[in-house]
Amino acid sequence: MQRMPLGISRFDAMIGGGAPSGSVVLLATEAGAGGREFCYTATAMNGLARADGDQFEFYYGDLEPGVALPERVHYVSFTSERDAIVDEMRFVLDDDLVETGTSAVSFVDLSQEFFQLTPVPTDWYSDTRTDITNLGDGTNRRNVLEALGEYLTEHAPGNLVVIDSATDLLAAAATSDQFSQSGLTILLKGLKRAAYRWGGIVLLLVDVETLTGQAFGRLKEAVDGTLHFEWESGGSERDRTLVVEEFRGVLSRLEDENIVQFETEIRDSGFDISNVRKIR
Repeated sequence: MQRMPLGISRFDAMIGGGAPSGSVVLLATEAGAGGREFCYTATAMNGLARADGDQFEFYYGDLEPGVALPERVHYVSFTSERDAIVDEMRFVLDDDLVETGTSAVSFVDLSQEFFQLTPVPTDWYSDTRTDITNLGDGTNRRNVLEALGEYLTEHAPGNLVVIDSATDLLAAAATSDQFSQSGLTILLKGLKRAAYRWGGIVLLLVDVETLTGQAFGRLKEAVDGTLHFEWESGGSERDRTLVVEEFRGVLSRLEDENIVQFETEIRDSGFDISNVRKIR
């Protein structure tokens, strides 16, 4: 089974060098628990591998044997533009890592499709000012799921794609007649099928605190793997933890090692594993 690095070196090493190629992975996170930082680290580190091999070796180390880097890295956002995302990455990662790593990343902004049928003023998300003379001229009326599907069809094969985020799509589904939550679930099921053929990796971020138990279950059922980022309280301190709830080709390896949970932290090099909890 060919693998592709997620960009978190200690985690990749424990799961055989990376995620199985052709996987759709749900990054389900509590606020601040590490899911977004995982996205940023995966994006910048895989971009760095293509942009500067020496710098990648300094931050990440050596790839495991037989692991293939993604050809390209794509970061898809529905509400933020490139500069805002890169600036936020700088709060998490070393500036040199962000600058070089993101130079090899393609950022796609689907805010036009996301906001176009909402009450949000066009000037807030579009560089083109809309007035009465151009209203309706050349207007793209694809809904956001159609736009996402078209982009993935063209750019996902053999690549790493980070989608930020399913939370936005679920919010849009709850307030719009463009599509429903069931439509999103069906898209993910189709994406899971297509990703297996494409051979890349798709990371899908979602805030679990916005989901009902049923909605969370539907998302987990529609993907290949779920990484759950949580806060755990112990005494006067809180720790970030990561649980691999399910993951084709990964969970069985962790179970063989009796690993049940990872303690995590955020360093200058991004998201990292600080400790491993095993069944005693």
